Amino acid sequence: MLGSRTDLHIFDAGSVNGSRYCNEILLPYVRLFRGAMGLQFLFMDDNAPCHRTVATEQLLESEDIERMDWPARSADLNSIEHVWDYLGRRLAAHTLPPVTIRELRLALQEEWAAMPQQLIDTLILSMGRRFETCLAVRGDHILY
Repeated sequence: MLGSRTDLHIFDAGSVNGSRYCNEILLPYVRLFRGAMGLQFLFMDDNAPCHRTVATEQLLESEDIERMDWPARSADLNSIEHVWDYLGRRLAAHTLPPVTIRELRLALQEEWAAMPQQLIDTLILSMGRRFETCLAVRGDHILY
């Protein structure tokens, strides 16, 4: 989100299905953002299976959350992929990399909190240019 972000949510062990996605992401985070943003709120996720379950669709509809249409296989366009890359590079730069799940969780949370908000804002603001570039190459891979 421009100018702000939530704490990093890390799923505990197990698969993320539609129910977990609804209960751990949509209800505690997305619904609150929707309430705070009002009509200008447009939700962006991707085509992960948990994002496309009946439960997810019903929850989004019941909360009047408008979802952005998202093309399949479009990682080039999704800002969050660049954020994950940044976090991965930051973790790889640690002198002593995390070796346990607990250490990994703590390191990710620390790097997330230390990540400059300007990086997130710049990625979000670059979406229009990325879309234009993708259209110009007719959906082929773009270097973003």
